Amino acid sequence: MKKKLRIYIDTSVIGGCYDDEFNIWSNQLIQEFKIGLHSPVISEITQVEIIKAPNEVKSILLKLMDYDCELISETEESIELAQKYIEAGILSENFEYDARHIAVATISNVDMLVSWNFRHIVHFDKIRQFNSVNMREGYKAIEILFTKRGY
Repeated sequence: MKKKLRIYIDTSVIGGCYDDEFNIWSNQLIQEFKIGLHSPVISEITQVEIIKAPNEVKSILLKLMDYDCELISETEESIELAQKYIEAGILSENFEYDARHIAVATISNVDMLVSWNFRHIVHFDKIRQFNSVNMREGYKAIEILFTKRGY
């Protein structure tokens, strides 16, 4: 049996289910989680960010929990790695949550991170910089994608 990909999704993918620009891709990925093609992974960071979201977005998070969603916790190690991204100038302190998403996904050794955050996460130069820090700190490079293509 083929190993399921562990796919970390950030808040933008969940909210994307109700966004005209991203609903096709978000809902397709959620459907693939539902039928068991992949294993969804979220973090406590996502839970905190979703608190401010509309109820229909919160309902997507609840559905994910029914699809054997893995909930990962931040650790001192992941918080330190996120700080290294900020210290390297990849992201500013204003976008600490984005750095924390990438760090917790990296530390948890997911197969990939999917996001619709093109400014701070899914950005070619930033992906290279995140992975440069990861490699320097002894972690593997993280696959960061924005569409279903590639997995």
